[in-house]
Amino acid sequence: MLDAVEKRVSIYQPEQEGLIFPELPSFATHAEERKYRKEHLVAATRAFGMHGFDYGFAGHLTVRDPERPELYWTNPMCVHFSQVKVSNLVLADHAGNVVEGTHAINRAGFVLHSAVHEAHPDIVAMCHAHTTYGTAWCATGRPLDMISQDAACFYNNHVVIGASAGAVAVERASGQSVAELFGQNRAALHQNHGLLTASRHSIDDAAFWFIALERCCQVQLLVEASGVKPQTVSEKSALYSREHVGNDFIGWLHFQTLYDQIAATQPDMFE
Repeated sequence: MLDAVEKRVSIYQPEQEGLIFPELPSFATHAEERKYRKEHLVAATRAFGMHGFDYGFAGHLTVRDPERPELYWTNPMCVHFSQVKVSNLVLADHAGNVVEGTHAINRAGFVLHSAVHEAHPDIVAMCHAHTTYGTAWCATGRPLDMISQDAACFYNNHVVIGASAGAVAVERASGQSVAELFGQNRAALHQNHGLLTASRHSIDDAAFWFIALERCCQVQLLVEASGVKPQTVSEKSALYSREHVGNDFIGWLHFQTLYDQIAATQPDMFE
């Protein structure tokens, strides 16, 4: 029998048994897992609202259905992030057809997300929003500099995509070009457009790293504006940080604090 230490997947998990600590869920049925994914997708959209990531109807978050992975759940068109509920989520296919739900889906969201989901069957969830700092940094066409532990979580794990830069992604060719270049990266800086994150783990993971990426862009812009040349993290330290504080489990773990807060203070999300 493995002891608690041997069963850990992260150094953040306590070595001492019996302590309260979030644990990855397990599911007996697809229905149970679907309910979990939908509730956490709603929490992710509301977290985006809390962080001020709203911009009219722009912004879309998706997570695959556990039973029918060719379909994905997404937030409804023209519903503010703060007003998304389990009941108004939309289930769509890769052709953009609504399979379940009464709302339309965002055309740009369908073009980008469906292309990435279809090109990368292992990607479970994806996030995009028109954020202030992310949009500003993406205009530079530069990747993040490794100037902090937080930035190191994206070390060799994000890509700058110049294809279709600045053009509204409403044509399928735009989505396909982004999907081809996304590769195995956690995040993409779409030049003259904004941030995208994807996860092979969970919507929780994709949403947290989107929030983290926006903050990294903010810090990068502040450092650039200071005119002071920053010290950068060594490759060894960047690799260590990415492994231990920048992995998928940590993204999921970070998001549980947001989920618990939103679930406790916004119970209408479950309607």
